[in-house]
Amino acid sequence: MCEQCTRRQFFERNALGGMVLAGAAVAYARAADTRPAAPRGKSRICVLFTGDPQPGDRNWGADDGQIAAVKARLAEAEQRLGDVELFYGVSHTPDETRAVLAEAGPDVPVLAMNVQNFSMRGAVQPVLDEGRAMAVFALPASGHDWMYVPRWRRAGHRVSLFASSDLDELERALRLLRVVPMARRSRVLLLPPAQGTERARSAEEVKKFLGVDVVSVAEKDFDDLITAADPAAVRAEVEAWTRGAKKIMEPTAEDIEKAARVSVALDALIAQEHADALAIGTCMGWLPRGFPCLGFTRLRDRGVPAACEGDMDSLLTMLLFQYAIDRPGFQGNATFDTSRNALWTAHCTAPLRMDGPGGKDAPYLLRGHSEVGGSGCVPEVQYRVGETVTRTKLVNLDTLLISTGKIIEVPKVSVHGCRTQIVTEVRDAEKMAVNWSSALETEDAMTLLHRVVFYGDHMRDMRHLADLMDLKIIEEG
Repeated sequence: MCEQCTRRQFFERNALGGMVLAGAAVAYARAADTRPAAPRGKSRICVLFTGDPQPGDRNWGADDGQIAAVKARLAEAEQRLGDVELFYGVSHTPDETRAVLAEAGPDVPVLAMNVQNFSMRGAVQPVLDEGRAMAVFALPASGHDWMYVPRWRRAGHRVSLFASSDLDELERALRLLRVVPMARRSRVLLLPPAQGTERARSAEEVKKFLGVDVVSVAEKDFDDLITAADPAAVRAEVEAWTRGAKKIMEPTAEDIEKAARVSVALDALIAQEHADALAIGTCMGWLPRGFPCLGFTRLRDRGVPAACEGDMDSLLTMLLFQYAIDRPGFQGNATFDTSRNALWTAHCTAPLRMDGPGGKDAPYLLRGHSEVGGSGCVPEVQYRVGETVTRTKLVNLDTLLISTGKIIEVPKVSVHGCRTQIVTEVRDAEKMAVNWSSALETEDAMTLLHRVVFYGDHMRDMRHLADLMDLKIIEEG
């Protein structure tokens, strides 16, 4: 054991540290940091202008200067995002809209902008009839058509309103619209058993409602990848984790090597299967081979969602948020302290780069897993105190449970509960605890317990996304 040792002491006491090849470490670090390409290419979005530009000094509508500014900001957003392709069209009538949609392609989502007063109401009917996701951007005084958007939404259409003079809202709309086609092209892996709500456990239902392909992987196939893991890559992964740790506490050199081997195998599995995410339902029984927690951290940091305990609801939550906000999530168990108006979240796997793939690593300790006698190797990540967070989970494929909070405490060394812990101040902890998971018809502990935490307040984004994907929202707390 190496309790409370420094990184230098760990290397001095364990021959494994001296075996690390610097070249291999650099090579694997680069491979592990490489962000995967957007699922199956770029997402096309149809930008539809309805009506003709109006004079700049009169009438309800958008003038030529405003249209030019909108197009310039859209071009900037297209370049910045890098994974969307914009297709432009102009329409005055339903027939013209049908022609634009046919050229744009089937199921392509729409960003519609009203240019001439009352031009949109009739022109976009084919978008609604075809069930396409549509974001409506309405400049102030550009017309009265914005007021029909809530009515269309109440009628069951997948449409959301962005009514603003801030042209940055155009990029927000594109980011959220791309989630729909990205999900339809996504491939996620499951090492059974699946856990979560009944619909989320069904590959057929996930495909029907989100378009995501769920592919089962035999545990024997993954065992073979663990056995075949490249030794140089494993040594490099050991080097990266041990050199980066503030302290190495319970884990031995063998514990770290086993966890690093699984991490390398997970990378190989994602590459081999051309997958965008994965869930492992048997991770609690993996100690003899090495826990996947280090590998899950690496994957999430690269933008590849990875869910513990086969939790398909949490996996799909992480997938949608990754596409919408480009940030990984911390999936964890909940426990309350109503005397402090606080909610804890804790788990033994957590991303380091909660700000996104380009962000800095959070500080971490290397610990033994808290629920199996301190054996194995998992990260204890120390997140930023004072950070606003969004806590959420997509359940039943149709409902987002969501709340916000602020991190008020992170332990220097965790004790009770899983290793990575955050304590967050919430709006009403007592109400939240009493109503916890009331939307779920299940007694399964992990389905009731788990939520996924993201840095930042994303309530606005999620309200828009819920409109675009026909989801319900339940605010917890």
